[in-house]
Amino acid sequence: MGSDVKIFTIGFAGKTAAVFFGLMREHGIELLVDVRINNKSQLAGFAKQADLEFFLRELAGARYEHEERLAPTREMLKAYRGKEMTWEEYEPRFLDLMAERKVEDDIPREWFDGRAVLLCSEPEPERCHRRLVVEYLKEAWGDIRAVHL
Repeated sequence: MGSDVKIFTIGFAGKTAAVFFGLMREHGIELLVDVRINNKSQLAGFAKQADLEFFLRELAGARYEHEERLAPTREMLKAYRGKEMTWEEYEPRFLDLMAERKVEDDIPREWFDGRAVLLCSEPEPERCHRRLVVEYLKEAWGDIRAVHL
């Protein structure tokens, strides 16, 4: 990979479809990598897998991939959301999970040769695993810069 590869990230919560897909077009996103465990929930609105694939193709000319290896385990997410685990406990456990899964060896690096975005539900990246994924890949691959939309 060349130097300073951008990996975009976005959360759909709090965004209208117009804002979300406008950002996809504005930043020339070619591939959306969905890093959620549950991408079929009715609560996701326009970001449900089947609808999202269609809207991405039709409104932004982008492809869709669902990559659960970049998601936390259900148990880990439940413990964090249920306040059984703080963010400060969650963060290192999630990074250990990425190392255990060896995602740097298994995730296609060529996904990020173009303009790819990691999708999750959290509106901001500070307490979202999508930010941790980019930081982990930067450590493993080098020369990566996160751009949070």
